[in-house]
Amino acid sequence: MDIMALLQVLSQCLDRKSLRRLQVIVLAMVTMTGRVTMLGISRWAEQGGSYRSIQRFYNSVIPWGMVLWLFFKAHLYQPGTEYLLVGDESVVTKAGKQTHGLDRFFSSIFNRPVAGLAFFALSLVSRQERKSYPLLVEQVMRTEAEKAATKAKKANKAKQCQSSSRPGKCGRPKGGKNQNKRQIEWTTELQRVKEMAMTLCQRVSPLCPLRYFVLDGHFGNNNVTQMVRQCLSLHLISKLRNDSALYFLYDGAQKPLGRKRIYGAKIQYDHIPVNYLVETVTHDGIQTDIYQATMVHKSFADLINVVIIVKTHLSTQKRAHVVLFSSDLDLAYAKLIDSYQLRFQIEFNFRDAKQFWGFEDFMNVKQTPVTNAVGLAFFMTLFSQRLLATLRPTILDFSILDLKALFRARRYALETLKLLPGSLDSILFNHVVDAMPSLGSIHPHPVA
Repeated sequence: MDIMALLQVLSQCLDRKSLRRLQVIVLAMVTMTGRVTMLGISRWAEQGGSYRSIQRFYNSVIPWGMVLWLFFKAHLYQPGTEYLLVGDESVVTKAGKQTHGLDRFFSSIFNRPVAGLAFFALSLVSRQERKSYPLLVEQVMRTEAEKAATKAKKANKAKQCQSSSRPGKCGRPKGGKNQNKRQIEWTTELQRVKEMAMTLCQRVSPLCPLRYFVLDGHFGNNNVTQMVRQCLSLHLISKLRNDSALYFLYDGAQKPLGRKRIYGAKIQYDHIPVNYLVETVTHDGIQTDIYQATMVHKSFADLINVVIIVKTHLSTQKRAHVVLFSSDLDLAYAKLIDSYQLRFQIEFNFRDAKQFWGFEDFMNVKQTPVTNAVGLAFFMTLFSQRLLATLRPTILDFSILDLKALFRARRYALETLKLLPGSLDSILFNHVVDAMPSLGSIHPHPVA
């Protein structure tokens, strides 16, 4: 667990001063308790970690995307492993009015829009290890034009509903023409996701080719599907609304002339044909039925591979279902479900970054310090995974809390030994440090 040796790979993108400061900050962060702020780090940092030095580091321009990638490639990449490209957004609450990018964003934790900052992250998720490695994080900035466009879109939709010839239903405007569904409507959000994904794919592809881009239900639409297929040459795996109007493929007789009919029967989620059932499992009084079919959606340009998971409570007969889909028509249902489940691994990155590494603690307000605080939090998420990989062969459930307790115990031992008169033999010195118990840990590391 030599921190300096692990960070040497970053000399390819950081100058010597920034790398030296990062080493001091990393050692302080794996040792400290309390909120991870510049002042908190300076109180736990060793020589070279004064508040001014840490402030200079936070005000330096650091290419965090390259930092994360170099560290992952050198210490965490497993050759021969299949990786999924996964993206998601996280919101951190902030008070005041001066923080760069402060706006109101929808938070799934509070289930409402909150004042804060939003960050979109891309990570590689290992299918074999079932772990997520964040490699690119950018702040979401909503421009005034984007806000105005969103309001205008909502107002226009409401106006169409009111002027519809069928009250209460939003239909196609009179005189409307067919549109090319393969033409992408480039919203600011879609443009941001595309640029980030293309940047990461260019770095990753020579080392480990990617095939699937996994996103949550917010991105489960034709616009994103076409972007992923046309710009990234990947397949999208996402989720549809549970009331999506899907149609089975038409398999009846076709007319001799004219366009071929493709729309068959519309799906009824309470009565899905049994010939599409691929698996049934019963556990703890809940029956899970999985259906798979190649289906048509009127908003999508191409056919989609749909997997519907229906859960039925056998005693009450209550039902619930989830609709997953992929643009890869040959993807098996088990792999599609497993891929979407692995998407949740990025949420553990957000949790660790917030709970242990200051993703929600930073008090910086200017653009560069905010970017560095967030980049540092996600770098520490990667760095801690490397340290845990060293310790977990000994203790399977060794956690970040145990890791910090271990480093903190060693720090206390070092500071105590410095107070002793004279100098200890180096072997005895190391033995005493290694034998220091990790007070406060959940799964203590065995002492030497």
